[in-house]
Amino acid sequence: LLPGLLLLLWLPVSLTRHGPSLRVGAHPHPQSPGTPHCYSAEELPLGHAPPHLLARAAKWEQALPVALVSSLEAVGRRRRRAGVPAGTQCPVLQPGEVLEADVHQRSISPWRYRVDTDESRYPQKLAFAECLCRGCISAKTGRETAALNSVPLVQSLLVLRRRPCSRDTTGVPTPGAFAFHAEFIRVPVGCTCVLPRSAR
Repeated sequence: LLPGLLLLLWLPVSLTRHGPSLRVGAHPHPQSPGTPHCYSAEELPLGHAPPHLLARAAKWEQALPVALVSSLEAVGRRRRRAGVPAGTQCPVLQPGEVLEADVHQRSISPWRYRVDTDESRYPQKLAFAECLCRGCISAKTGRETAALNSVPLVQSLLVLRRRPCSRDTTGVPTPGAFAFHAEFIRVPVGCTCVLPRSAR
């Protein structure tokens, strides 16, 4: 988790330093300085980001929401083959059964991960945490209690967003053409227990 957090602090500085690389390229058509490069589908297939950007600044694979995707997809395939549904209910924790489990399964605010897919975003696939309980698990009984609330923990992640663009001077979007724009999104990475805002 620490490398992912350090990456989030480093990326904005690095992208600022290499800003011209994200915006300017070898253009086959006139383009004003500072305008994001307008790619065709042949230049950059769906699901890919500009190679120079990945090489210089964007080590997304080190961020937790990206790093978890491949293992989550592998687990999902095994569950489907075995006919085992993914857990979506607040569990009853048995301490003896979860001692070797991952943190998200041993937590008194347990959560599961799902793969969020967005074709207009790079990275296209991110692991999003979803709280399994509205309340929290009592350490004494192993069952959910409403004395506390489960809430998601979120982190800001820098992603690239594909948007239509024009490959000529008309300003009219060219079919299939796109440019990348950097933006921050809020990604849920886990859950924790908090006091309710009001007594019930």
